[in-house]
Amino acid sequence: MEINGVEVQETFLYQDLGLSQPTMQALEKKGFTQATAIQGGAIPFFMDWKDVVAKAPTGTGKTYAFGIPMVEHIDPSSHQVQALVLAPTRELAIQIRDELRDLCVYREGVRIVCLYGGQPIDKQITQLKNRPQLVVATPGRLMDHMKRRTIKLDSVETVVLDEADRMLDMGFIQDVTCILDKMPNRRNLGLFSATISREVMDISWVYQRDPVEITVRPVEQNRPNIQQYQIELSGREEKLDTLVALLNAGEYARAFAFCNTKNMTDRLAGLLQMRGIPCQAIHGDIPQRMRERALQQFKTGALRVLVATDVAARGLDIDDVDAVFNYDVPDEQEYYIHRIGRTGRAQRRGVAYTLVASVTESVKMREIARNTKAEIQRLKYDQDGCLMLVDPQT
Repeated sequence: MEINGVEVQETFLYQDLGLSQPTMQALEKKGFTQATAIQGGAIPFFMDWKDVVAKAPTGTGKTYAFGIPMVEHIDPSSHQVQALVLAPTRELAIQIRDELRDLCVYREGVRIVCLYGGQPIDKQITQLKNRPQLVVATPGRLMDHMKRRTIKLDSVETVVLDEADRMLDMGFIQDVTCILDKMPNRRNLGLFSATISREVMDISWVYQRDPVEITVRPVEQNRPNIQQYQIELSGREEKLDTLVALLNAGEYARAFAFCNTKNMTDRLAGLLQMRGIPCQAIHGDIPQRMRERALQQFKTGALRVLVATDVAARGLDIDDVDAVFNYDVPDEQEYYIHRIGRTGRAQRRGVAYTLVASVTESVKMREIARNTKAEIQRLKYDQDGCLMLVDPQT
């Protein structure tokens, strides 16, 4: 880990970070004693109300890195919104809310509200009447509430942009800047992300003062243990049979299958259901209530496969995914990294298959392999219908 360009190699224990007893009890309930690098680096500065720019790989505990000091600063006796977390997607916002609630389990009087599109706004207005101190929101829905004057942000002291690069890439930069401009009493701003884009640095330059820059680089012991395969097919019509065969042969209990479009996601989910495989589609046009139900069913094992667009590739806290299938080769290298990152988490071994059925898809995979420096083994069916390794020289 680097802090302001200086290498820091240190093991951090929660008990050494000066946290309150309710927070320590909540962490003990979760079975946590040792902080991750990003947590050990960010928490002390956040506790001192410093602005922070934090870059760390997915799955390194960024939520608790800002969530712990945020919760520590909350005054339960106040009826004003004191802290705000902005997230790019509904799923990530809900996940952050749940993790913050876990941190507040021994804190009486702390109220947390999650605001996102796809849920009736009247229900959220009712929740806001309970005077929460901490709000987690997507930018668009928060703007809706600000226009309706159902929320006031003039008492907010801490703001965090989680997955900041993704949020700005999705076109939320005007909403984000408008929201930040409405908080005159803000004391610190945290920008947390897996990558730091030009847009993120622009926000930092305008809204932060002497920010602490924390960088956690992927290291070998933290790198996900994912075996990556590229399966070369003669045509797209072979993809469905191949996917089903791999699911059954591997006896995978929980898997993601990624498609590039919403239409293909719905179509593949329907085809897998016809094959008797419990699955659901998840993408931006699926009603939020149905998406939440599908994710819950997937977590509990009622669904074997989630067929998803890239909206589900980031921010979902599901540690025990056995396999990832790229039914469509992703259009962006970053999407590939985040897709396969759904498996091989929490020290488990994972596997990722990418189905390649055209020259265009082959070219994309060569670019992905070269740019990520990943060892992707190529497989192909022989004349007897058995998968065989392809000579890497061919």
